[in-house]
Amino acid sequence: MPTKFYFKPAAALAHLRERDPLLAALIKRIGPFTLELTPLTSLFEAILRSIVYQQLHGKAAATIHARVMVVLAPYGGATPSALAKTPDSALRSAGLSRNKLRAIRDLAAKCHAGTVPSLPLAHTLTDDELVARLTTIHGVGPWTVHMLLIFYLGRPDVLPTGDFAIRLGFQKLYRKRQTPSPATIIKQARLWQPYRSVASWYLWRSLDAP
Repeated sequence: MPTKFYFKPAAALAHLRERDPLLAALIKRIGPFTLELTPLTSLFEAILRSIVYQQLHGKAAATIHARVMVVLAPYGGATPSALAKTPDSALRSAGLSRNKLRAIRDLAAKCHAGTVPSLPLAHTLTDDELVARLTTIHGVGPWTVHMLLIFYLGRPDVLPTGDFAIRLGFQKLYRKRQTPSPATIIKQARLWQPYRSVASWYLWRSLDAP
């Protein structure tokens, strides 16, 4: 199912430029907001991918994720029902650790129980409601859900203060001597509402900019 932003990027940029001069300068330096949302077919598939990628470098994670998809294919693909039919041994042979195997088993169970909503229902829930539901999954914390909200669901006002790169980008932009606390970022980010996701994207990009 294709995804779309829940906001107009041009309006977000105009708001951020008006409210925060330092952020306005960063936006000018980085250039247009070019985030493209990751296509999404189900929350199960997106969270499964997130769990596989945890604490791994991109290439290794992509390899293991591809192997998991191959293992699931004969049972019906990336669905909770297919996972339930797939033996632990097959998933472990794909490269999943015991902890990640436990996490994706719990993900499937939470899908069957209705804790993890369908994609149409997810689009009707608030950010906080999705965080509350999805962080009940073993191994899934607020950071994972925040990434889902920004990069898959296109939500406009997500502030992932638990992301180390966000904290570094904030420190660089506002010339802080020490890495800022989440509370410090949240206080400044009141100026950015309701477009904190866009501001966060620019903080990430600032770490790659000269």
